[in-house]
Amino acid sequence: MADAAQDIDAQAKGGSLETAKDLFSGAVGGVAQVLIGQPFDIVKVRLQTTTQYSSALDAARTIYAKEGPLAFYKGTLTPLLGIGACVSIQFGAFGYAKRYFETANSSPSSSSKDLSYGQYFAAGAFAGVANSIISGPIEHVRIRLQTQPHGSARLYSGPWDCVRKLASPSSGGGGGGIFRGLYRGEAVTVLREAQAYGTWFLAFEWMMNADAARNRIARNEVPAYKVAFYGGLAGEALWLASYPLDVIKSKMQTDGFGKDMRYKSMRDCFAQTWRGEGMRGFWKGIGPTLLRAMPVSAGTFAVVEATRRALG
Repeated sequence: MADAAQDIDAQAKGGSLETAKDLFSGAVGGVAQVLIGQPFDIVKVRLQTTTQYSSALDAARTIYAKEGPLAFYKGTLTPLLGIGACVSIQFGAFGYAKRYFETANSSPSSSSKDLSYGQYFAAGAFAGVANSIISGPIEHVRIRLQTQPHGSARLYSGPWDCVRKLASPSSGGGGGGIFRGLYRGEAVTVLREAQAYGTWFLAFEWMMNADAARNRIARNEVPAYKVAFYGGLAGEALWLASYPLDVIKSKMQTDGFGKDMRYKSMRDCFAQTWRGEGMRGFWKGIGPTLLRAMPVSAGTFAVVEATRRALG
C-alpha cells in the first residue's frame, strides 16, 4: 500500500512538472505567433467585417496608405499579453488531456497506451474549450481596436479603455456588461475553438507520428524543419475546418450595442449572413487567413517543440 501511494504521488508530481513545461513552451510559442501573424490578422478582420476592400491586397494597400505601417500592429499589446497566455493554455491543456488518455489506455484491457486519432482530436478540442475562456474577450478587444475609426474619431484609447467600455453596462463606444459586452460571441467562440484546435493538434500529431514511423525514429528526433512544415500544414487544416465559425464570431464582435445591434444571436448572425451573402459570405478573407496560417502555425509549433525539447 505504501509503495502504491508513493507511485501515485510520484506520478502526480511528474504530471505537474510536465504540465508546467507545456505551459511555458506554449507561452514562448504564443509570443512568436503574435509577432508573425498580427499584420495578416488585421487584414483578415477588415475583410470579414466590411465591404470597402476588393481584395486582401487592396485592404493591405489601403491600410498602409491611410493609416501607416504601424496600423498593421494595431491592438498588438492585448494579444501579445493574451495570446501568450492562450497558447500556453492550449499546449498545457492538450498535454494534460493527452496524458489522461495515455493513463486510461494503460489499463490491462487496453492493448496500447498510444492515443487513437479520435483521442488526439478530443484532447485538442478540450484545449480549445479551456482556451476559449480567455481567448473570447481577448479577441473581442483586439477586433474592436483593429476595426475602430482612425485618428480623432477612434472609440478606444487602448486595450484597457476598450475593456472598461465593453464591460460597462452602457458607455460611449459600446458596452453591454461583462457577459453581453466583453464576452459577446462567446458561444460561437467555444464552438470554433473546439473544432479548430481538435483539428490542429490532430493534424500535427498525425504528421509527426507518421514521419517518425516512416523513418523509424523517435518523435523527438523529427528534424526542426519538418516540425515547422507539419505545423504550417496543421495551421491550414485548422482554418479550413473552422473558418465559417470565425466569420460569425468577428461579425458578432464588431456589432453595435442597444439600438445599434444588428445580430440578436449567433443563429441570427448565421441566418443574416446566408441571406445577404450566401455561402461566399462564410469564407470572406480566407485567402489572407491561409496565407497567414502557414508561417504563424509553423513558427508556433517550431518554437514550442524546440522549447519543450530543451526543457527535457
